[in-house]
Amino acid sequence: MLNMDFTQSVSIDTHNREWVASPMSGVWRKPLAREDAEQGHATSIVRYDPGASFSSHGHPKGEEILVLDGVFSDQTGDYNAGTYFRNPEGFSHAPFSQGGCTILVKLHQFQSDDSVHLAIQTNNEQWRRVNDTLEQLDLHRHKDEQVFMLRSRAETETSLAEAQNGLELYVISGELREEGQGYGAGCWLRRRPLDEESPNGSQEGRYQLSPGTLVWIKINHL
Repeated sequence: MLNMDFTQSVSIDTHNREWVASPMSGVWRKPLAREDAEQGHATSIVRYDPGASFSSHGHPKGEEILVLDGVFSDQTGDYNAGTYFRNPEGFSHAPFSQGGCTILVKLHQFQSDDSVHLAIQTNNEQWRRVNDTLEQLDLHRHKDEQVFMLRSRAETETSLAEAQNGLELYVISGELREEGQGYGAGCWLRRRPLDEESPNGSQEGRYQLSPGTLVWIKINHL
């Protein structure tokens, strides 16, 4: 098991992790959280070498993907960097990449009654302006669980104090700061559920974003 104690916060600069070979030739992984070697809960950065592929397979309890670079493909089409997927249990595909790609992958983490299938090209969507310095793109919501992206137009601060039941972040570009600690592109953060007794004025759940920062966020799923 790796980073499976959700009461503990985790911060990983994925650039500092070594690639580990997967069972399929040309497909590599950087495990961030894993329940078992090849099954169960897993969060990983996955790289497809040019021409690499997986045989057709499904995903018990779902699969969530964010394409970070290159073009990720399956029988439904070709998907550029910025595409966000949700493939529910019962959906099968045979992914491949002609030119190579890197993706953030989360497996076996859907709620039992969440069967939504999504493929959103975030670069083509209309972002909602939160204020003069921050934009938000909502990707998915099921009960309290939410997935969205934030994009800063200038130096700004945001509160994620509504993430009472866990918080996960992946910095795509720019820099995010938490209590003075900076996290650049490629950093993955998972924060424990907030203490119900934490005062609203505490610094827990507050983040500063440098200009041009893009971050993927998931809350209330732990």
